Amino acid sequence: MNIRTFILPKPVGYILSILPGYPQTLLFVQAVNLVLGDTLRSDVMLPLQGKLISIQVTDASVAYYFTLDRNGMVACRRTREPELTISASACDFLMLALRKEDPDTLFFSRRLCMEGDTELGLLVKNTLDTLELPPFDLRSLSPPKILAEIKKRLLA
Repeated sequence: MNIRTFILPKPVGYILSILPGYPQTLLFVQAVNLVLGDTLRSDVMLPLQGKLISIQVTDASVAYYFTLDRNGMVACRRTREPELTISASACDFLMLALRKEDPDTLFFSRRLCMEGDTELGLLVKNTLDTLELPPFDLRSLSPPKILAEIKKRLLA
């Protein structure tokens, strides 16, 4: 299957849209913390700490709300307007994660949208562009690895 032509099946999007948002955010945050590890805890990410950020997956009608602290991403409930909202389709977010697509290309083709504090959005984009991110491997998101990470963080 060609990733560039991937379309989230409507039944999957529907199921995701009716599930409670906070548990999904917890899983999302744990997966990102697992993949990015120390990258999120670097000093370069300090300006993002305490800011409410939302990632919206348009074809699944879901939104994840989180902030950053000294340990990485932390799931949040939406209690106020996010300082930054980034939206795109599941495929476009996957293309970004795999570094098969550039955020500028997606932004200027209107497939990636940023709302709110655009300065913060540019900081996120530029910070991620300058970091040496590990290659994204979908196997790192296997349920046993995610559950082990959750257990480790809960016991810490």
